[in-house]
Amino acid sequence: MNDNTMPATEAEPVVHREPVAYELAFHVLPTVAEGEVESVFTSLKEHITKAGGEVFDTEAPERFDLAYEIVKYLEGRNRRFSSAYFGWIRFRLDPRTLAAVTEAVEGEKRLLRFLLVRLTREEEQAPFRFHESIEKTRVTTITDEVLLDEVVAEVEAEVVAEDETKVAGSDEAEKSV
Repeated sequence: MNDNTMPATEAEPVVHREPVAYELAFHVLPTVAEGEVESVFTSLKEHITKAGGEVFDTEAPERFDLAYEIVKYLEGRNRRFSSAYFGWIRFRLDPRTLAAVTEAVEGEKRLLRFLLVRLTREEEQAPFRFHESIEKTRVTTITDEVLLDEVVAEVEAEVVAEDETKVAGSDEAEKSV
């Protein structure tokens, strides 16, 4: 072997890693004061940027009722939580520095729990807006009788209009036969 060549086992491969898209979804403890929730959110984003990440989308944490109770060991005992502040952060990061972000998030005492996932390109392009979807599905209770009468009248009018359309459509079908 001459001086210009190196055995393949000694050569280090040159790997250029592209940043990968991730989502950090998290629940902030409901015992955190509402005014401090923003500081938890900011702290999580800072952990990401310190590790070289670039935040490209977020949904700020908002309080909501959990689907089931979560038990967490805090201050020497198990505590049950039925609500939390939920939010998420989407970011791009070199996979080699992901461990630093995970370690920093695990050390955040004000979190109830978190989930860190790698995003596909489709997921990266179309984020699910949790708080918007909750608002769209909320059912409002009508207590004002006048308003209730108006809503009932609107629904009855829609039903009558649908029935008339169906009758008109069946008349057209009979004429063509």
